[in-house]
Amino acid sequence: MENIEVELRTFISAEKRKEILEIFSKREKTLEKQITTYYNCPQDFRLMETSKYCKLWLKEGKMHEEARREYEVMIDKKYQKALISMIKALGYEEQIKWYRNRITLWVDNIKVTIDETIGYGEIIEGEIIVNNKEGIERGKEEIRKLFSELKIENLSSKEEFNQKYEDYKKNWKIYTKEIGEEFLSENN
Repeated sequence: MENIEVELRTFISAEKRKEILEIFSKREKTLEKQITTYYNCPQDFRLMETSKYCKLWLKEGKMHEEARREYEVMIDKKYQKALISMIKALGYEEQIKWYRNRITLWVDNIKVTIDETIGYGEIIEGEIIVNNKEGIERGKEEIRKLFSELKIENLSSKEEFNQKYEDYKKNWKIYTKEIGEEFLSENN
């Protein structure tokens, strides 16, 4: 059985973010700060750190595709330093770091994340995991329907995401120069 992540995302304004959070105000949600490091390797290989856990994951395919096979491993926070040392010992170098405030909630089987990423922007993403390629279009349609209900009609293009990503990749150290690892402990 395949594990394919189907996701649609778009940049949103601060006003739209506030509007969406108001719509979801009565839903249970999690709030967390995240630092996600992308590594220089042929695959999309990442380490996400929070104040409570770490997540190591790999996504097949190209960045910003709507459907990709995904592998995730949750790791106890106590192994964080050893894990980072292991990644470095394997020769993977830090390529880019994201500092993000994330709100996560569920609408039926759709995982909704609302991100505020420092130096990058605000994004809403809908994600569904499907078990086969036949489920991809159905998953996209379910997410589009939810976005339509939220009055999100035009999704940011893959080209826009790629341009923003390339800009952030070149300038992330400038955009985040005031931020350090203590980011995770601030109000968390």
